[in-house]
Amino acid sequence: MLDYYQVTELFSPEERQVQAAARKFLDAEVMPHIRDWWERGEFPRHLVRAFGEMGFLGSNLPEEYGAAGVSANAYGLIMYELERVDSGLRSFASVQGALVMYPIYAYGSEEQKREYLPKLAAGEIVGAFGLTEPDGGSDPGGNMKTKAVKDGDHYVLNGTKMWITNGSIAQIAIVWAKDEEGKILGFIVPTDTPGFSAPEIHHKMSLRASVTSELVLEDVRVHKDQLLPGSGSLRAPLSCLTQARYGIAWGVLGALEAVYTEALEFSKSRITFGRPIAARQLIQDKLVYMLSEHTKGLLLAWKLGKMKDAGTLKHTHVSLAKRNNVRVALKSARLAREILGANGITVEYHAIRHMLNLETVDTYEGTHDIHTLILGRDVTGENALT
Repeated sequence: MLDYYQVTELFSPEERQVQAAARKFLDAEVMPHIRDWWERGEFPRHLVRAFGEMGFLGSNLPEEYGAAGVSANAYGLIMYELERVDSGLRSFASVQGALVMYPIYAYGSEEQKREYLPKLAAGEIVGAFGLTEPDGGSDPGGNMKTKAVKDGDHYVLNGTKMWITNGSIAQIAIVWAKDEEGKILGFIVPTDTPGFSAPEIHHKMSLRASVTSELVLEDVRVHKDQLLPGSGSLRAPLSCLTQARYGIAWGVLGALEAVYTEALEFSKSRITFGRPIAARQLIQDKLVYMLSEHTKGLLLAWKLGKMKDAGTLKHTHVSLAKRNNVRVALKSARLAREILGANGITVEYHAIRHMLNLETVDTYEGTHDIHTLILGRDVTGENALT
């Protein structure tokens, strides 16, 4: 991997082995095809089981539930390698692991863990996470309109969720809804339940190799046993987002490596006025920006992982890393596109695909501005969010 400061020396032998195995598999099985899948707007569903076999899904969760049980940094390196290929693939794995498996692990009953986690880890079933609503955005709790009404041993769910990764291919969805007391509850909802539908969102110009859907719940009846018993407030779904943002902070560095490496090689072979454009000061300035930001971001991600395993990680730490790493990766993709010139607008090269994907990554899981205000509140004690 791109490693200007020899950060890989800080990784354990197991972590380096995980990264190398992920890169070897993805380079052989996925990289040659991702351009075509992205251009066709096609998610490679045949890879789901393979991702499970490789241990990509919920890999940092315990082995007793079918996961790989690796360290936080090994998990991060998997996200790095997935997003080096395409943000859509990392999004799939992030949702499956951090937003579906994690809430079941953290807030589910032992029976729910035993029932669902091994199947999700193996890729036997796919999950989706239903929190965002059409009017929710950055205020998911205050604007939540999805309702859960108790009816004997069941709950009746009504509402709509929007921009849901994996929604149309999922067998289960973690759906968040308010009960009559205003508590935010999480439910494991089988997607074949009557009244549940997941129309796919088309005409995207970003994350085209990922499935994005709307979830519609019309009098969906779920048994009380499908309630995540540890849920009950907005803190539960937000803690899941912290897990996903951690993976994003790692993943986007893989995209940054991809666009930097491509731009560097192109600049060495592109000749203008008798010299490669790599000899031009302005080109070197762009390349050095990409390299320095990748190096800083990698150190940030490594330290984040060490804090995660040590139990000292705060959600504000993740906000800083998500905010920083995504924005510099997006800027780097734009700079790489500039270096490639007209070639940069075609998917024959990686830059434009990563650039468009990262526009979404910069927005979801908390925008750059929202994470700025989260950090501002933390350091000043003043809440500018309301």
